[in-house]
Amino acid sequence: MGFSKFLLAICFLVIHVSLAQNSHFDFVHAHNVARAKVGVGPIGWNNTIAAYAQDYANKRSKDCNLEHSGGPYGENLAEGYENLNGVDAVNLWVSEKPNYNHKSNTCVGGECLHYTQVFWRDSVHLGCARVKCHNGWMFVICSYDPPGNYEGEFPY
Repeated sequence: MGFSKFLLAICFLVIHVSLAQNSHFDFVHAHNVARAKVGVGPIGWNNTIAAYAQDYANKRSKDCNLEHSGGPYGENLAEGYENLNGVDAVNLWVSEKPNYNHKSNTCVGGECLHYTQVFWRDSVHLGCARVKCHNGWMFVICSYDPPGNYEGEFPY
């Protein structure tokens, strides 16, 4: 293989890998793998919710602040260095599991509301977006419908 074809193959591989972990399939799959582990049914992609998430992510690209949109959906936000992808964000939220006590339905020892939103059994629609902020960081948002985290209700 000539050098130019080799370089083209490398470029394609880099582009393919960089797009991986950020598609709607990747977001849905990461959620559903985690949800299945606790017996929660699957969640599916919704283009309307994804458009909402993308619009809000675009607004946050100026500052990358983790401020919730205040919109009609449940919401998880993440920010991180340039290599933060969608699956990383879902895994970050799921990693709050040790802080959630299912028996008492409370957070103990740290944050767990991102975790409970991922696993909210009544949330069946999902839309997510990822943007690069002006400061070089990545901002990730997933919006959930119906929303979760209602006080006194168990996520699953």
